[in-house]
Amino acid sequence: MGEAIDVSERSGDRNAASALGWPGASALNAGPTRLGWPGSAAGARGADPSPLDGPPAPILEPPQDVDQHADVGASPVLPSEEVSTAHGATVVTPTAGTGAWPVSRETPATGSTSDVAVSGSAVAAVEQLDHPPGTRIFAVANQKGGVGKTTTAVNIAAGLAEGGQQVLLVDLDPQGNASTALGVEHREGSPGAYQALLHDRPVSELVQSAPAHPGLSLLPATIDLAGAEIDLVSLVARESRLRRALSGYLAEREAGPAPLDYVFIDCPPSLGLLTVNALVAAREILIPIQCEYYALEGVGLLLRTVDMVREHLNPSLRVSTILLTMHDARTRLSAGVADEVRRHFPDQVLRVTIPRSVRISEAPSYQQTVMAYDPSSPGALSYREAAREISVRGGIGSEHRPQVAMGSGGQ
Repeated sequence: MGEAIDVSERSGDRNAASALGWPGASALNAGPTRLGWPGSAAGARGADPSPLDGPPAPILEPPQDVDQHADVGASPVLPSEEVSTAHGATVVTPTAGTGAWPVSRETPATGSTSDVAVSGSAVAAVEQLDHPPGTRIFAVANQKGGVGKTTTAVNIAAGLAEGGQQVLLVDLDPQGNASTALGVEHREGSPGAYQALLHDRPVSELVQSAPAHPGLSLLPATIDLAGAEIDLVSLVARESRLRRALSGYLAEREAGPAPLDYVFIDCPPSLGLLTVNALVAAREILIPIQCEYYALEGVGLLLRTVDMVREHLNPSLRVSTILLTMHDARTRLSAGVADEVRRHFPDQVLRVTIPRSVRISEAPSYQQTVMAYDPSSPGALSYREAAREISVRGGIGSEHRPQVAMGSGGQ
């Protein structure tokens, strides 16, 4: 591996950056392929070292048993590493001569039997939840994009299904990301939510089961929904089309052996007719709020829309649940946004927060929820706890089973 390099004489700024979790000198100088970080000229093979960089660090080759297709940073965490905390950040220092670089604490070691055991125990320990007295219908809404609406809808629905609940997820976003996450076909022209809204097809003919989650079914979305906003304009009772479609399906399920416990409607990032249809059909609203300032700005506009829908179309609609997503405990910004939201909505904000997680972002690329992709990851555990908390809290506006079927007439 070459002669060990003494980095104690390097500049204080370089040491301070390493202490704050930035790539250390060896990672920076190991070339542009290391952690995806742009290396200095000294890191390139065959390049002359810069006089500002000091002695070049040795170029370390990754061990041969590391999966080259995994994330950089997915190398096994060796027992000989030293872990220290500075300014709230974890700093990993590989032992000299091991050839290992700093790795993600979240990503499990390749082929690690202990991680498999942990995952199995996490699945076995899933708590079976009590059934609600009536079907609870949530609209997962926030007109700001990128706050985790689809991720929240999919993973909380999966978490409730793991807890023994019967759950329907309605994908009302033309992008169809919820359908992708559950591995359900949603090519253009495939039957789904568009046919239920525009062509009055029964929902029972359109729903599909989620392969990895018994008890979870999906009404998929296709790109056809992109034109639904225009197509709905000329229809009678255009704001109540989804409510009428769901009422018939809920009545069918109520008469069968497995009545629905929860319905989650994944809304598009807008306040158009599709979102209004979701708000009219729902009894409760779940608002995911990203722990950043921009996410706070749109909440006021959403609440004004909720007030208008409640006044004119759906008097039983309530904001019952707010979930803080993409929370980074290392930053004051996340803590400040979380405190501000909890101060304004003390009864609606869930205690659990969803952390920024690589596993949550990776799961959809495998057409899986994070619960199926990595059951023991921090993201999966957080969403599972959020599902449990929603179940334990009960809901405002949920009704007893005999009253669950909504009227078919529009307003």
